[in-house]
Amino acid sequence: MSSLIAATRFSVLDRSRTREGGTDAEALRDTVRLAQELEGLGYHRFWVSEHHGVPGVAGSAPTVLAAAVASATRTIRVGTGGVMLPNHQPLVVAEQFGVLESLFPGRIDMGLGRSVGFTDGVRKALGRDKDVAEDFAGQLDELLAWFRGTSPTGVHARPAEGLTVPPFVLAMGEGAAIAARAGLPMVIGDLRGREKMQRGIDHYRAHFRPSPWASEPYVVISGTIAVAPTSAEARRLLIPEAWSMAHSRTHGTFPPLPPADRVASLPMTAKERTFYDAGLTGHIAGPEDQVAHELETLLKETGAQEVLVTTSTYDREALLDSYRRLASITSG
Repeated sequence: MSSLIAATRFSVLDRSRTREGGTDAEALRDTVRLAQELEGLGYHRFWVSEHHGVPGVAGSAPTVLAAAVASATRTIRVGTGGVMLPNHQPLVVAEQFGVLESLFPGRIDMGLGRSVGFTDGVRKALGRDKDVAEDFAGQLDELLAWFRGTSPTGVHARPAEGLTVPPFVLAMGEGAAIAARAGLPMVIGDLRGREKMQRGIDHYRAHFRPSPWASEPYVVISGTIAVAPTSAEARRLLIPEAWSMAHSRTHGTFPPLPPADRVASLPMTAKERTFYDAGLTGHIAGPEDQVAHELETLLKETGAQEVLVTTSTYDREALLDSYRRLASITSG
């Protein structure tokens, strides 16, 4: 193992993806079990995500799911990747993380994103418009003020006030600039757009302003990594998510993950095929030696301190095996 890989933290974001023939409840329990397995493999963090009204994703309440994960584990850091701040009142988010940190002290992360609902119907149900995301920087300032007890309202967020829950900004679009101005750690992806990702990292480092939360830039790069005995088996891990993403881009719905074998028999339009093929490229996928080499190159290029792995697939055993193989690369 290279010294660069050894010096890098490796963490996991699980989206609680549902599988064909499975239920939302099974997907959520799978997430908790995966966290337990990854803790034993030495991963640094385990994060869960927020989606609303998406058929293929069971994780709609990340702070609730994070509580379940934290209660089922002992040492791994647990957090959100992320809570979509425009969907919520900052006071409520502060209270939720205050409760989590009070119950699981020193283990909770607060990953924050600026996305709003997936569809017009979801946004209407949440009582949010698309333009609410434009004030993400202001919402972020308001949220952090609750922890520091500096809200101009005179109200105090309990039990959040006085606690330190590390905040991270999920950088999409303007996210890198916002993270730099706020002086917060940044999570940026994905691996399929290396040039765009690098531009975001460079901007973040150049404009970073130290804050009470972070004295220097901290970069987490996120993306899909699949490790298997052969390149063909690693590619097979990518197939269900690539098809599901292609379907969502062409039909507007995000379906449960199908088995890789079934995808081969599915008819695809030319447009779907284009999205599908694109979904299979740009990731880090292959046997251990190939993945180690690609990781080394990626870390040299980006200077990232941490990698957040976001792989989803139908075959849960193959996914766990991939994480075991990755752990063998990263921990020697």
